[in-house]
Amino acid sequence: MTEKKQGIWSNPLFSSKIKSPDVKLAEMLFGYFIGPFGALLSSGIFTSILQNYFTDVLKLDLGFLTGLQLFSTILIVAANLIVGQLIERTHALAGKARPWVLLSALTLSVASVLMFIVPFQNETAKMVWIAVAYNLYYAVAYPIYNTANSTLIPVSTRNSQQRATLASFTNIAGLGVMGVGSMAFPMLVSFALKQNQFLWFVTMLAVAIFTALTIYLQFMFTRERVTEESMGGKDVEQKAGAPSLGEQLKAVASDRMWWLVVIFYMCFQWSGAMKNGSMAFFCKWVMDNSFFGIALEDAWGTSQSLLAILGAIPMAVAAALVVPLANKFGKRKVTLIGMIVGVIGGVIAGLGNGQIVPVAIGVALKCLGSSPACYLILAMLADVIDHIEFKHNIRTDGLTMSIYSSLMVAATPVCNAIFSAILNASGYDQNADVALNTAGQSAVAQSAITVSYIWIETIAYAVCAVLIFLWTVEKNLPEEQKAIAARKQTN
Repeated sequence: MTEKKQGIWSNPLFSSKIKSPDVKLAEMLFGYFIGPFGALLSSGIFTSILQNYFTDVLKLDLGFLTGLQLFSTILIVAANLIVGQLIERTHALAGKARPWVLLSALTLSVASVLMFIVPFQNETAKMVWIAVAYNLYYAVAYPIYNTANSTLIPVSTRNSQQRATLASFTNIAGLGVMGVGSMAFPMLVSFALKQNQFLWFVTMLAVAIFTALTIYLQFMFTRERVTEESMGGKDVEQKAGAPSLGEQLKAVASDRMWWLVVIFYMCFQWSGAMKNGSMAFFCKWVMDNSFFGIALEDAWGTSQSLLAILGAIPMAVAAALVVPLANKFGKRKVTLIGMIVGVIGGVIAGLGNGQIVPVAIGVALKCLGSSPACYLILAMLADVIDHIEFKHNIRTDGLTMSIYSSLMVAATPVCNAIFSAILNASGYDQNADVALNTAGQSAVAQSAITVSYIWIETIAYAVCAVLIFLWTVEKNLPEEQKAIAARKQTN
């Protein structure tokens, strides 16, 4: 992917539309919202409903799913680390991350539909197909896009406030697709798709086409100002090599601020993945769906959509407030308060005992509390990358963002594997009649589902509050950035 001939990047079809030295609306909207929204749409759907598709539509063995998802995690982490280093060593007129974003327009859109073709009826052949398709998406296509997309934030600009805005737009897009996956898609499944594999395929094919178009749009409306700065006006062919993986590892591993923000993100993201993967099960078997007065076999989708909407509303409101508040009070303080609010919401939801009103209130508060972390995490990582550059005089975008991407992508398969094992151990009945609602599963299975959906994330938020309290990198960042700029001028 290292580019020596620049002709293709000068072509109008591949030349960035962004010319301003400052971040403006078109870049925010097309490059950091619409583009990531389309790219991440299939992931948002998978996070919410893929586990349910595997267990209740394809009727795949729970033991197989646990083994597949755990084994895939190894491939996912390796793939993200490899892609991160490839990005670090890509020197093209288009930048180091943007060429990989463009490649993912093909890889991500194709891989997102393969799990919904399943041309075999034989159980063994079906499992082999799913294993290959699953890893093509999670261990190949998604790491290419997500690592490159994440890297765009720290290389987009040195301006910390503008980075916070771009990070907010990107994460709003990510939350938007999670909303589609948890609000609209469950209703589509419960009322229309049901167990019709052809309808599932047609729906995901439409999503794939949308993905390809929006990723191309993102490529055209982004720019890597920090990468251009590091080129120093030199031809990219003459640019010195990137720091070695060993140098990058030594730099990040010796920095306490880096560890704090990475562990914070892991707790936050993985507990959220556990919640999302168990949400459909909670709404099917724990929530009292008689509240809606409609057929119970259809009502679970309505319950899930309602919880998703009530969670999305406070996050939508927070989208307009988080960045201004962070600019005034700091990312650390705003995120800390958010985690405390999230813990309170989780306790309320957990004590709701499956009743729609307290559960909905608790979920809404928990989502409100999570919004600062959701919107600001990429900006916090970008700040840490600048902090490490100040201390060690090397950029670690590729390594840091590949680890970030690994944690993000691995969260779903790891947590789904754990959840599959929990379901198996609790005696979950895959053939239970959803029309029975809360009477369809044992008390043990219902308790296991409740812990997975509510309590794991609530406890994780308490841990995150402690971690972010200790994260103080913002305090000296302006002075460190000035020192970096002075050092570059001297060189």
